[in-house]
Amino acid sequence: MRTENQKAWFFVLPVLFLVAFNALVPMMTVVNYSVQETFGNNQFFWQGLDWFEQILRSERFQAALGRQFLFTFLILLIEVPLGIIVALSMPRKGFWVPVCLVLMALPMLIPWNVVGSMWNIFTLPKIGLMGYFLNDVLGINYDMTQQPLSAWITVIVMDVWHWTSLVVLLCYAGLVSIPDAYYQAAKIDGASPWSVFRYIQLPKMKTVLTIAVLLRFMDSFNIYTEPFVLTGGGPGNSTTLLSIDLVKIALGQFDLGPAAAMSLIYFAITLLVSWVFYTLMTKDDQK
Repeated sequence: MRTENQKAWFFVLPVLFLVAFNALVPMMTVVNYSVQETFGNNQFFWQGLDWFEQILRSERFQAALGRQFLFTFLILLIEVPLGIIVALSMPRKGFWVPVCLVLMALPMLIPWNVVGSMWNIFTLPKIGLMGYFLNDVLGINYDMTQQPLSAWITVIVMDVWHWTSLVVLLCYAGLVSIPDAYYQAAKIDGASPWSVFRYIQLPKMKTVLTIAVLLRFMDSFNIYTEPFVLTGGGPGNSTTLLSIDLVKIALGQFDLGPAAAMSLIYFAITLLVSWVFYTLMTKDDQK
């Protein structure tokens, strides 16, 4: 009987300890603040679960959470199908393969704050190229600084431009891993393009699609920099997502107790929904 050598774990343990230290210490600090109140001078007063109850009952929190779920839902609804379509359209062989891959990767290389600044200048109604084209050329009344609908559309289009490439690259990796024998058998059987996609390509992309959906859910549900730089949460509170509201409470109002409680609730919701996504998308593999 062959025994497994477990000595390799000794090489991994330093990294595990470092990651655990960097994750657990901030987490315990947040937990500590979430059950106490502080007025400065390092003085703390026990609050128990009062902050959690206050946050969960807060209309402000519920409104921000609703906007966050709506934003994430729209992002997944657009980016996942669009990423699959673009990946299916990309060449599998030849000179254009590296060209397409580089072009797809370019948006993801741009820092988040730069993306927000770019789109802010690009979409301003008076000086932005897109704002000028929509208002003066097409005659569409567009002003993301004054109109909530325009602000929402701009934030969503910006995220689609920035992150659809991730879905494309993951789907493309799944597509190129399919052996040619599958396509040859489908051609012999006279399968239609839809049948090839449904019974060959889509099942083979299931693993990478699971990864793509989970990554895009977590990224879009915790997004902060791009919409904050682009709209600042406005006009009004129309694009104030949960992450932006959390930063306003923590750094703007300096209410560390409620902010810590909200961040733990935020974290729990992210974990719960991610687990639900993963369970639903992998339940067939567990049978």
